Amino acid sequence: MLTFDTGLTLIQADDQITSNAYGYSAVLQSAVQSVAPLATVFPANNSLATQLQQIAQVIQVRAALGTGRQIFFASLDGFDTHSNQLPIQSGLLTQLSAAMNAFYLATQELNVSQQVTTFTMSDFARALQPNSASGSDHAWGSHHIVLGGAVKGGQLYGSYPTLALAGPDDAGSNGRWIPTTAAAQYAATLAAWFGVGDSDLNAVLPVLPNFATRNLGFV
Repeated sequence: MLTFDTGLTLIQADDQITSNAYGYSAVLQSAVQSVAPLATVFPANNSLATQLQQIAQVIQVRAALGTGRQIFFASLDGFDTHSNQLPIQSGLLTQLSAAMNAFYLATQELNVSQQVTTFTMSDFARALQPNSASGSDHAWGSHHIVLGGAVKGGQLYGSYPTLALAGPDDAGSNGRWIPTTAAAQYAATLAAWFGVGDSDLNAVLPVLPNFATRNLGFV
């Protein structure tokens, strides 16, 4: 079906993309099967751990794939906690911790921990004030985790908010923290580590010139 000539350019282009995907999958499967499995044990029944294990396997066979710098995305859903927030977040953060720990151990096993940096990103945070369903509503400023051999870890970067409703860091009265660090600064720090030149950062992150600190120094 993929090779059938429909006469429609858009469909033909889509078929070519699908054919390429099958080809890439075959190359990847062959490369992964050519090396010994990772000794690092990833937790079972953990969707994020499964994704990170697959990423570690791709990193393991990077030479066979002919790839250099790589960017991978993995996701963990369920943090939109309008109800039952404490038990839900407890379970999710337990998964996150176990998955990221296993991935870091895998990068150590592969001797690439200094070359691999893992970081979290989210669309929005949660308000400090709970709602009537033991959950919380959408908010603004939040915390993120950065992990890797190159990370200057073990500390918090930025200013921790005063945990008080209508306090000095609240955008209103519900505990929607005003960020002290911009997403652009966070991204610029990671991009600089990845190899983006300082002269190119403004083009990549057009709002970056609005902030005095371009590099937060955590890597």
